[in-house]
Amino acid sequence: MSKTTLDTSDLDNYVGKRLRDAIAYEPVGANDIRRWAQAMHYPNRLHYDRNYSAESRFSGLIAPQSFAVAMDDGHGAVPACCGKIPDSHLIFGGDEWWFYGPHIKPGDLIHNERYSVDYVVKETSFAGPTCFQRGDNVYYNDQGDKIATQRSTGIRYNPNVARDMQSQSAADEHEPEWTQKQLLELEEKKFEWIKTLHDLGHNKRLLASVNVGDKLPTRIFGPHTIPSLTTEWRAFPTNLWGAMERLEEVADLGWVDEMGGYEQDGRMEKINPELTDGAYYGPSRGHLFTQYAQRIGMPRGYGYGASMGAYILDYLAGWAGEWGYVSYCNSQYRGPVFIGDTTVQNAEITEISKDELGRESIKLKVSMTNQNGTILATAKAAVILPSE
Repeated sequence: MSKTTLDTSDLDNYVGKRLRDAIAYEPVGANDIRRWAQAMHYPNRLHYDRNYSAESRFSGLIAPQSFAVAMDDGHGAVPACCGKIPDSHLIFGGDEWWFYGPHIKPGDLIHNERYSVDYVVKETSFAGPTCFQRGDNVYYNDQGDKIATQRSTGIRYNPNVARDMQSQSAADEHEPEWTQKQLLELEEKKFEWIKTLHDLGHNKRLLASVNVGDKLPTRIFGPHTIPSLTTEWRAFPTNLWGAMERLEEVADLGWVDEMGGYEQDGRMEKINPELTDGAYYGPSRGHLFTQYAQRIGMPRGYGYGASMGAYILDYLAGWAGEWGYVSYCNSQYRGPVFIGDTTVQNAEITEISKDELGRESIKLKVSMTNQNGTILATAKAAVILPSE
């Protein structure tokens, strides 16, 4: 048990309150959607192929369901990290999604209403006293359609304690090395899942065609690299200078000194926007730079929490196909994606029953691991498929 404590007193000023909305200045562009699908390793032609999507039931390009989180100015984490905890850092702990039917498409102007929900402090083996903070994001288009609600969990901890506790464990594992033969074998395995998207095409996956106990095709992608994680970072529109409404000065959340900076700072964006780019400066740079990852208790660069949620949503939505969709997904993140690792996804149908709206709903359990079988995330989800 760690003797360190977290000062969470400032968080009480936010619980139960509505926060500042996230507001995009420009409508969603077709290339915003394409960039997102490519960054998330999701080659579903509905989301990037002009001619293919024109032949779909949507008569044009639509965004993946996972794209909603890209339209927040903080990767969906803002209401789960409001309030100051001195000498702390944050990682994404998971998110719970409810989808209401409307799809985001080019030309939509998206805004996000945000609410602080609650928090609790627990003792963990990762960092001793750890704050689990939750908040809601509610995404709308400019027609007033409610697209989705996302309940995010932020994990806030003292990185100095995390470093000490990690040094006593096996967290100093080295980045795996892949031979050219292994990489070619990985490409073949990746394409096996991609072919399932092509095989379904514009056809319907009917409710009557699935049964309890059915397993979804395994999806493999990676190895994750600094270039691949940088591609993910650049796919979030908010990470572009001037893309979204900014506060003139970012609230002090209590980051440890070496991880502070001007990320999302509207005032600094007008003076020297280089310093506001979280890929290079501020608390997010630990994702891409090993020396900063190690300062917060990670062995090396690691992936983004919002991307982990997208991986899971895309996996399920790809299986559901053009005529189905993910109605609910509750993902719990057990550990980050590290540079050099691959990601392996599997899912199984556990139940078919009516949901609260009286619809026949496919319930699934999802696991996401690395190449060694280490659990990265688990999820419980619901998918709606057409009956005819």
